[in-house]
Amino acid sequence: MKPYQSTCLSIAAFTSLSLLTGAAFAAGFALIEQSTSNMGSAYAGGSASAEDASTIYFNPAGMTELDSAEVIFGLHIVQPSTRLSDADSSAPGGISLGTDTGGNAGVTGLIPNFYFTREVAPQLRFGLGINAPFGLSTEYDKNWIGRYHAIESHMQSLNINPSLAYRASDQLSFGAGISLQYLSVELTNAIDQPTLCAGLAATVNPVFSSCAGTPTSNDGYAKVTGTSWGWGANLGLLYKLSDATRFGAAWRSSVKHELEGDAEFGGIDPVLRGVGFFVDTDGSAKVDLPATISVSGYHQFDSRWALMGDITWTQWSNFEELRIKYDAGAQGDTVQPEEWEDSMRYALGVHYRHNDQMLLRAGVAYDETPIPSAKRRTPRIPGNDRTWLALGLNYQVSQQLSFDLGYARLFVDDTKISDTNSLGTKLDGVYESEIDIFSGQVNWAY
Repeated sequence: MKPYQSTCLSIAAFTSLSLLTGAAFAAGFALIEQSTSNMGSAYAGGSASAEDASTIYFNPAGMTELDSAEVIFGLHIVQPSTRLSDADSSAPGGISLGTDTGGNAGVTGLIPNFYFTREVAPQLRFGLGINAPFGLSTEYDKNWIGRYHAIESHMQSLNINPSLAYRASDQLSFGAGISLQYLSVELTNAIDQPTLCAGLAATVNPVFSSCAGTPTSNDGYAKVTGTSWGWGANLGLLYKLSDATRFGAAWRSSVKHELEGDAEFGGIDPVLRGVGFFVDTDGSAKVDLPATISVSGYHQFDSRWALMGDITWTQWSNFEELRIKYDAGAQGDTVQPEEWEDSMRYALGVHYRHNDQMLLRAGVAYDETPIPSAKRRTPRIPGNDRTWLALGLNYQVSQQLSFDLGYARLFVDDTKISDTNSLGTKLDGVYESEIDIFSGQVNWAY
């Protein structure tokens, strides 16, 4: 089979897989797990390491450091655990919503990566990256105490990123690319119909008192789905002080999505349904995925040891609210204030060349949450600051074939939540979370 034929088949297989899988609990809902080789050093190499074709994502300028054409297949298995403790939830008037804290909300997810690069001219390289840079997945018991805030939350993405790299001199290279990005979202939650009916009876018409029982006695159910295509751009540069030392910088633009989809409602009280509340309808939402800027350094001390570091800024401050607009229905927009803040990630890593076949990696990182406070934290994304400890290795089977393996343990700070929804239902507690990531990657140079 010819290389281009293999590449086309790989793209088709990746696309099928990426639409069926999700992941959970990155910083915010960004996924940095785009390379097994970089993960072994906690992504400290970032925009400067340029070890293989995965540099297409982190810094396309790094393609000029590769000696041959390459194809990479990677897969990350993310196993999160997150449980709510010291929990309390109540409807207006102090009505308890039970004792079920939802179980383990973490969902095991798969993050695939595919990269291809080749020389098109002595100083010019082309690359194609296909990956999933955003995603989340949380699931709670259907009757848990926070069901009016969230039950299931799923986001999946697919990013197609063709890029070019140009070597301007022996020291300086530039890279640029565009991203065609697909986004799919599904959100579910219960509807506190008794509280809504009681409010309408007091302010609109006493007829609504006929459906104003007590919370848990008359729950409705909402499911909102949507998809969108958007596009963005990325730029990078790589500067070599010497053969042993290089620095990289990379920028990825924000991607604006306008999700279009459906809102479906079940178990709606006839009184509410009769006046047009919660009828099945089309819906839409706008989501601006954040821009990033990273700066990295790489230094080879000798034939065995190398040190690398990275600082990455993510523009989460453009995520001010999640607003779902419905084409029909008397309930109006669903609005969840977010008010996230820009965040930073810091990483430091080392490489050790054990022999001609084996390279060992290790790294640490500190990843800030963009969520500003317990009052702006929701059970859909109960994230917090986390510390990474990572290990990895590369094994060279032949001149053409090598494998990468990686493992990371993420330690997440205990996470307070104090969320109040639009009807006044409160959810308080502390999340205890931890994450394991297992990664593998196949590299083929030809």
